[in-house]
Amino acid sequence: MKKVVVIGGGTGNFVVLSGLKNYDLDLSAIVSMADDGGSTGVLRDELGVLPPGDVRQCLVALSHSSRLMRGLMNYRFENGGLGGHSFGNLLLSALEKVTGSFEKAVEEVGKILSIKGKVVPVTNNEVRLKMILKNGKTLEGEGEIYTSSEISKGFNTIYLEPFPTANPRAIDEIMNADLVVLGPGGLYTALIPNLLVEGLSKALRDTKAKKVLVLNLMNKKGQTNGFKASDYLKEIKRFVGKDIFDYIVVNEAEPARELIEMYAEEAELIEDDLVDDKRVIKAKLIENNKSEYSRSDVLAKHRALIRHDPEKLAEELKKIVDSL
Repeated sequence: MKKVVVIGGGTGNFVVLSGLKNYDLDLSAIVSMADDGGSTGVLRDELGVLPPGDVRQCLVALSHSSRLMRGLMNYRFENGGLGGHSFGNLLLSALEKVTGSFEKAVEEVGKILSIKGKVVPVTNNEVRLKMILKNGKTLEGEGEIYTSSEISKGFNTIYLEPFPTANPRAIDEIMNADLVVLGPGGLYTALIPNLLVEGLSKALRDTKAKKVLVLNLMNKKGQTNGFKASDYLKEIKRFVGKDIFDYIVVNEAEPARELIEMYAEEAELIEDDLVDDKRVIKAKLIENNKSEYSRSDVLAKHRALIRHDPEKLAEELKKIVDSL
């Protein structure tokens, strides 16, 4: 059985894992520990726990339990003192307190959800993501970086504080993988935070595994304005230390015009300029089903409506695995 390791943050990992779990693969998710927004941020600050949000999404993605149990893990309280918290975040944080270990908590929830695979925190250290902009302003935390509209004007540095070492299990997963998948996900909030952990980039350079970059569908305005496919590749290369990718998966489907218009204030489609790059695999990867969403939902909740289809993406990744 081929071993596939997926590296990223919550939503991107969710898409890749929920598609790949339907194949006979040994799956592992390595998850950023820089999340500090929403419910996760409150739990981190008030309880001193590691961030559960992105991990919860990976656990749900890999779960073979009932729809009810998956829904329970993602259920978000709307009122009272628990308003804004998801049940899954609370469960993971409570189990971390009971067991004294976030990794043990993840393992126990994995058993409850009958997950296929493993979910591994990239580090066991408590960290904060920070970015110093060209204008001297410091963005404190992933939440501030995610909502910033100034990053595209330039930044001096992005780093984790305190400087963390990689979880040995994460390094082992990478070194023993047949295929490592990076992306999709927010460049500065989901992907690069993993690469800032000491030891992870070296493992990506040293592993004999084939590496694939799943390119995002959209640029986030204020952060990656005007980025083309080659810009993502260059930026990741800067943090890894070399161009490590054997494959680059790029979407070639055109989203519905109404979705592009709805998205216009927040994002723009990424132009593929890797025309002569033999590593590029083009496929129609956009999710077609948009009937469940409304314009009010987009404006109110900023949901990512132009997104990868898990099954279509998994099909392309499985072709790569089968070629190894």
